[in-house]
Amino acid sequence: MLVNQILSMKASGEIFTVAPDATVADAARLLSEKRIGAIVVSDDGKVPLGILSERDIVRELGRRGASVLDLPISELMTRKLITCTTGSSGLDVLNLMTQGRFRHLPVVDDSGEMVGLVSIGDVISARLKELAAEKEALTGMIMGN
Repeated sequence: MLVNQILSMKASGEIFTVAPDATVADAARLLSEKRIGAIVVSDDGKVPLGILSERDIVRELGRRGASVLDLPISELMTRKLITCTTGSSGLDVLNLMTQGRFRHLPVVDDSGEMVGLVSIGDVISARLKELAAEKEALTGMIMGN
């Protein structure tokens, strides 16, 4: 299954972004309100500059304490951003996420603008649907349907 198919299965195609100069507290509030695990950092809402996850915030809270909430997101975000395209395969995305130990991946077009965000949950859900469809097809073939 390709990433464009995975994006089409998502309940919401909305991409939440935050400016790099917003505070970590602002990002934590947005993550909580939207019930999401990561937020893309962008100046214009189109071109990703980085990503900030719940895990990033918790790790720094443990290291530095509550004062981390007053810092700009740019100090905590992951800057070496890995992305995929709509033509990437779901299995390639799962491999990237597993090797990189992250759970969210921005999807960009040829110009580098974001067209979506996939989570490991999105990819696994799509893969399970794909496997169920394959099972149905094989069962039908065996049963002669």
